[in-house]
Amino acid sequence: MPPHWLYLLSIIALIAAFASAVVIALDLRRHRQKMGVMNAVWPVTALYFGPFAIWAYWTMGRQAGTNHKDKPFWMTTFVGATHCGAGCTLGDIIAEFMVFFTGLAIAGSSFGAELVGDYILAFSLGIAFQYFAIVPMRNLSPGQGIIAALKADALSLTSFEIGLFGWMALMRFVFFHPALYPNSPVFWFMMQIGMIVGFATTFPVNWWLVKAGIKEAM
Repeated sequence: MPPHWLYLLSIIALIAAFASAVVIALDLRRHRQKMGVMNAVWPVTALYFGPFAIWAYWTMGRQAGTNHKDKPFWMTTFVGATHCGAGCTLGDIIAEFMVFFTGLAIAGSSFGAELVGDYILAFSLGIAFQYFAIVPMRNLSPGQGIIAALKADALSLTSFEIGLFGWMALMRFVFFHPALYPNSPVFWFMMQIGMIVGFATTFPVNWWLVKAGIKEAM
């Protein structure tokens, strides 16, 4: 079983994350984003970045009469990565609870079901987030929008999940015996860390995609 200090730290981290999401959501009621989907992206980002997301939102996302051309390239890349990360985060949360409550397994393994479910839902939601960002910017038809969203974010979403899955494998096979499950706050604290790892693995991919003109600067 996880040590008591880790259990307490996990509760503190989760409370801080939810509080950060609420702070950002309340501020967004008065300072709406020019790109509508980002009104959902920033609070979701706080679910894993916690208070750091407040700083990131205030510095890179809050509307203050500036646009992406006024910001360093790493900032526009960071915001693009949060957009990808939000879809992955929501998909992972839904999939983890779904596997836990339904007992789904692949080849007798619940962990395999977690990975497959996480990827399918994270990819689907991530592409949906990109679709609603890219269609208004380029004035695309629905079909064109889906193709453009896949082209812009398929690699980015996959790279996020690769980082997260690597961390989840360490959680399952190295760090904890018996394995953690979604009914434990420690599980979700570890998943917060995993999503930050996923963000780290998708950041350079987003950098390349924006530089290459494949993905729009956010």
